[in-house]
Amino acid sequence: MNLMRTAMLLAFMTALFMGVGYLIGGQSGMLIAFVAAAGMNFFSYWNSDRMVLSTYGAQEVDERSAPEFYRIIRDLARNAALPMPKVYLYDSPQPNAFATGRNPENAAVAASTGLLHALTPDEVAGVMAHELAHVQNRDTLTMTITATLAGAISMLGNFAFFFGGRRDSNNPLGMAGVLVAMIVAPLAAMLVQMAISRTREYSADRRGAEICGNPLWLASALGKIARGAAHIPNEAAEGHPATAHMFIINPLSGERMDNLFSTHPNTENRIAALHDMARYGGGASPIAPSSDPSSDFGSTGPSFAANPGRKSRSVPNTGRGGSQPPKGPWS
Repeated sequence: MNLMRTAMLLAFMTALFMGVGYLIGGQSGMLIAFVAAAGMNFFSYWNSDRMVLSTYGAQEVDERSAPEFYRIIRDLARNAALPMPKVYLYDSPQPNAFATGRNPENAAVAASTGLLHALTPDEVAGVMAHELAHVQNRDTLTMTITATLAGAISMLGNFAFFFGGRRDSNNPLGMAGVLVAMIVAPLAAMLVQMAISRTREYSADRRGAEICGNPLWLASALGKIARGAAHIPNEAAEGHPATAHMFIINPLSGERMDNLFSTHPNTENRIAALHDMARYGGGASPIAPSSDPSSDFGSTGPSFAANPGRKSRSVPNTGRGGSQPPKGPWS
């Protein structure tokens, strides 16, 4: 149902984009809009991951620079039967995480240093399982295309303001068409983008709980992240609000309502759904438990309590201010 709904919303978004082109320039405008949409989607397909990682100053880490964090993602990827994604950390006190990449073979997952400070290893596993669920469901590509189309529709609305009302334009509806292109179409595109984002979050919560093996880990993490995001600003996200839909919790200040204008479902509703899933046995065991005796994952997902010799957590420096690589968390 969620997949069909997403497909229908994307089809509507594409039709809306072409419709705005028609309102501005008639049939020729619609054709130009279609070509522009195809070009922007092609560019986004190949470059969106590098652009967003660069926006947040994310630094790639590996098993030497962040051994335990990397191992969590490695074992989750094995449980989900996914290729190992690239792993990044970005320097931000706000606890949050996101995934990007055009397909599972070219995916990346990123977490903030604030996330590693605020959450237990079990909760981190729940969060990163949610992000891997987005990768497995190809939500990263879906939302990139959606954001590109929404931005393009807004851009066409601006063109309508400057060119749509001219007498020599091909606009078949005159000033009424200009007003629709300027106001109604960008608003409709924004609503569709947010509806798609909310739909994909619920799906990723459920699949993430199955991957990590315990819905309560993710439920506990969502509560902590939501409280942190409400009080700790993310300056990079505030400067690039179009990327807000990528995060597990909306990183923007003042965005907590569960309505048509929210990019994420209400956090309390997500937590309640995960508790219901746990109550009825959902996510009781990951789909492919690791047989590696050195892994932190057992038949019911990661179990960090089995390591009594764990030292206090030390969150890595992401290296944005120097040449030293990040040091491993919880090491």
